[in-house]
Amino acid sequence: MRRVTGVATMRTMRSMERLTPPPWKAKVVEPIELRSPAERRIAIGNAGFNTFLLRSEDVFVDLLTDSGTSALSQEQRAAMELGDEAYAGSRSFFRLEQAVREVFGYRYVIPAHQGRGAEHLLARALVGPGSKVPSNLYFTTSREHVELAGGVWEDVAVDEAREPASPFPFKGNIDLARLEEALARAAPGEIAYVRQEACLNMAGGQPFSIENLAAVRELTRRHAVPFILDATRISENALFVKECEPGYAERSLPELIRMIADHADGAIFSSKKDHFVPIGGLVAVNDVELARKLREQVVVYEGFPHYGGMAGHDMEALAQGIRESTDERIVSAYVAQARYLGGVLEEAGVPIVLPIGAHAVFVDARRFLPQLRLEEFPAQTLAAAFYLAGGVRSMERGIVSGQHGSEPYDGLELVRLTLPRRVYTQEHLTWVADVVIHVLRHADEIPGLRMTYEPEHLRFFQARFAPLARFPELAIEGEPATRGAQKTVTGVPISTKR
Repeated sequence: MRRVTGVATMRTMRSMERLTPPPWKAKVVEPIELRSPAERRIAIGNAGFNTFLLRSEDVFVDLLTDSGTSALSQEQRAAMELGDEAYAGSRSFFRLEQAVREVFGYRYVIPAHQGRGAEHLLARALVGPGSKVPSNLYFTTSREHVELAGGVWEDVAVDEAREPASPFPFKGNIDLARLEEALARAAPGEIAYVRQEACLNMAGGQPFSIENLAAVRELTRRHAVPFILDATRISENALFVKECEPGYAERSLPELIRMIADHADGAIFSSKKDHFVPIGGLVAVNDVELARKLREQVVVYEGFPHYGGMAGHDMEALAQGIRESTDERIVSAYVAQARYLGGVLEEAGVPIVLPIGAHAVFVDARRFLPQLRLEEFPAQTLAAAFYLAGGVRSMERGIVSGQHGSEPYDGLELVRLTLPRRVYTQEHLTWVADVVIHVLRHADEIPGLRMTYEPEHLRFFQARFAPLARFPELAIEGEPATRGAQKTVTGVPISTKR
């Protein structure tokens, strides 16, 4: 059994470092329930040890993703009452278009039902057989759409992006020498576009610097290729620039967001993250010819250009959410939650990606479960263990997500504890920390997994697994053993016994 800092000791050390209260309060709450250890074991077995296949009612604290899981503001809900559901010419679309122009400055807005719809439209418009897309690492669906269109993904991230323990503050940077070499060797028209992702997800939610962004912009101009941002988490990236990059501390968050957007020819957004909405995304560009191509694709795959797979009330909530995403108080409070959880775990000896990123804490499964070979899926295994220990749902970000076909995998092997915006309290984060630390104590006892079903595309969503040996009893000592013995309404557990 591995020795780690005790939970009680950890809480004592952190007792004077509580989170500053966020700039909102709860108005509507959703009951959640901690299933018994026996019920959790049945649930993860039925899900094929894939946390994506768990039913939400079997989850206590859901850190699977921040996509579409955030809390709407009262202003967003009020705006939804203004939704114009006209098929064409919707007022709601034009209000959304105006919000994008005000905040990001892009001329043309093509809505989609969510981020991967926007990625698909962009790939259809720009990528052809043999096209190349240089990018800082990859995101699963972004790469999939490029490859389905016949393109080739090329990693041009800095080396630090692949080093979980590196303290480098801008792991979202692109390696300029590597990018220049890729652009120089390409035939005319071979580069579909260069992509740079804000708060790089697969590296642990890590930002890029404006200095690096400007240099990438200059290279793409020199080689006459489009430069597209994945601006899904542009607000957090702007906050990190303000905090960590010299010369920007006095800039406002809206200024920095606009400055980042101005460096690119266009951007895609999965608005289910920074913009708080349960559905929605968009492509925003400045080139009229590219906008025309995107609109031709949107009517085939998404809907009419004035709604793109969203209802009018969805577009109203999105327009308001875009404006709220520039509020530094809101963004700072969200990032502070990740830092709090990550700080507690780091103090307790849990191996995590550093620096702590924007939207999640990423646990390094290779260091957490060193006894497991990569073929035994350490990150998938660890995500299952967190659920068994305390009903915490997380997500694998490693070989299951990253390997394509039979190609060798040499990327990171992480478990992502993702924080929905404006949803969970410090009590929930303390519970998550206790669960992770408890599992670390029993790490040597945890067996690996074997894959029993592998889908053709994006296997992490639907793959199924079976354990190589029986998992140990991982429930935290003293946890109620019967269903319904512990419930929560506002985040503070309450006893059902009188």
